Amino acid sequence: MTSPDLRTELASLTTEAFRPELADIDRLPTLDIARLMNGEDAGVPTAVAGRLPQIAAAIDAVAARMRHGGRLVYAGAGTAGRLGVLDASECPPTFNTDPARVVGLIAGGPEAMVSSVEGAEDSGELAREDLDALGVSAVDTVVGVSASGRTPYALGAVRHARALGALTVGLSCNAHSALAAAAEHGIEVVVGPELITGSTRLKAGTAQKLVLNMLSTITMIRLGKTYGNLMVDVRASNDKLRARSHRIVAQATGADDEEIEKALTETGGEVKNAILTLLADVDGPTAARLLEESGGHLRAALARAAR
Repeated sequence: MTSPDLRTELASLTTEAFRPELADIDRLPTLDIARLMNGEDAGVPTAVAGRLPQIAAAIDAVAARMRHGGRLVYAGAGTAGRLGVLDASECPPTFNTDPARVVGLIAGGPEAMVSSVEGAEDSGELAREDLDALGVSAVDTVVGVSASGRTPYALGAVRHARALGALTVGLSCNAHSALAAAAEHGIEVVVGPELITGSTRLKAGTAQKLVLNMLSTITMIRLGKTYGNLMVDVRASNDKLRARSHRIVAQATGADDEEIEKALTETGGEVKNAILTLLADVDGPTAARLLEESGGHLRAALARAAR
């Protein structure tokens, strides 16, 4: 049985609010429901836009930690946790990051990705155990993700991480949330009540996905994982990505196919290195050295080569 206090708390949340004007939605034609849902989703980017200064400040802080070897750790339960795991899992193939550099923690562990793990989200202690198992320290960043902004797992993660000296970010979809208050960087994207009462995998989930996309992508841009808008650190782990690697080198250099294949072979398939060999007219080992001296930033390596 839930406590009266919890029921009162949930009733006060925007994400849990009931919309009487939608009480007969199940009687509408399918196309009308789809139009309603599409209209609801259209407002999400505007809500995110209102929090861009807070998002940018958090990104700069995350990037500063990661430059010194820190990790980016997402922690959430249910939909929020799954979105964090998804974002983390996309970083290695997109930016060639070590899988240990961006990590997604979900309450209840991997099993919770595909099924509900009863009670896991209600445990702040479980979050502390999960962070301790990772060895989180002051150089890392922990992002608590929770639509309600009150989920004990996300709150516990942020509070424990902050006590350890880690940078903390709290992402929620309710104003004046406990999660944002607990974190150094609070990001509250208020998208309003859901089409289906309390179903925060809808607008709230979309908002969280957009913000997580920004956190990881712009951080990687700041870390030199792109050259312009090209994914120069892409990991060519399958035929599609090998073809993409070739195309990226072509777009960056204008070289012909034969030159590109030679450069990729000489650099072990490393796109960034191949581009540098072609644009700076250096060999593979020299390209690797210049990039290491430049912290992996291709533009800086090109500037070094031109000296």
